Amino acid sequence: MEVLNLLLGVEFWIATVRIATPLIFGTIGELLCERAGVLNLGIEGIMTIGALVGWAAVYQGANLWMGVLLAAAVGCLFGGLHSVLTVYLGLSQHVTGIGITLLSANLAYFFYRVLLPNATTPPKIQPFQPLPLPLLSDLPLIGSIFRQTALTYLAFAIVLLVAYWLYRTPIGLAVRMVGENPQAAEAQGISVYAVRSGAVMVGSGLMGIAGAFLTLSAFDSFFINLINGRGWICIALVVFASWQPFKALLGALLFAGFDALQLRLQQEIGAAIPYQVFLMLPYVLSIIALTVMSRRSGYPKALMVPFRRGER
Repeated sequence: MEVLNLLLGVEFWIATVRIATPLIFGTIGELLCERAGVLNLGIEGIMTIGALVGWAAVYQGANLWMGVLLAAAVGCLFGGLHSVLTVYLGLSQHVTGIGITLLSANLAYFFYRVLLPNATTPPKIQPFQPLPLPLLSDLPLIGSIFRQTALTYLAFAIVLLVAYWLYRTPIGLAVRMVGENPQAAEAQGISVYAVRSGAVMVGSGLMGIAGAFLTLSAFDSFFINLINGRGWICIALVVFASWQPFKALLGALLFAGFDALQLRLQQEIGAAIPYQVFLMLPYVLSIIALTVMSRRSGYPKALMVPFRRGER
């Protein structure tokens, strides 16, 4: 009964939507990369440096949206590096992605210490404030759910835009073609290298925004280990979603719901159960959901397969 009351409480759903927001950005970004045939394991590091750049820009006097744009730009930059190494040079996507994560994350920590060498506590900024949606925010009982920050609304809009772009536009068709059969795409005059690189850069830009959400909206400062594995969760959610945007949204909300639930169970049950059990709960439930949902998932046939012009 206590669990049911938690699930029905409006505070639980507010927290679920807030926790899901960076996962939505990151999962859609990874989905774009993989739809084009490129696995991007650099997501954890790209989210980290996006979080730092967005926060540092605002800390130095830029407005919040400029921080978001700079976070997206640095994400695109590392996405470009990843695409040069994997798309053009055909290097291992696994090794390159891990290298991008190590490089970008450690650069973020390095520049944080350069910027604030003597700081003992992370300085705070003024983050995005909740923005009530007209009419919806005035609904009885559930109106509070529609009082999120602008970046949360942007995340849901991105899902709609990417879904339309992938399935209703020529460039979306090209992205899916280079992820399924790049040789056929080349025969139609499509530049596989350009399309794959563009998808990786755009997807990495979304990963940068995912990190920026944490420092500019969810929290008001940057600290070490801020991302805390969210990037790896996004990679798993792409598989859970069978590489489809709306299922990715569902997966992000599902994991966020598990996470919000464990936080509230800790408060309700207290010290009766070791807190590590609650921390483990969303991951265990997500593994179960991933196992059930991914059994019939159809992955892009050219995922992680290097393309070399003229080869069949």
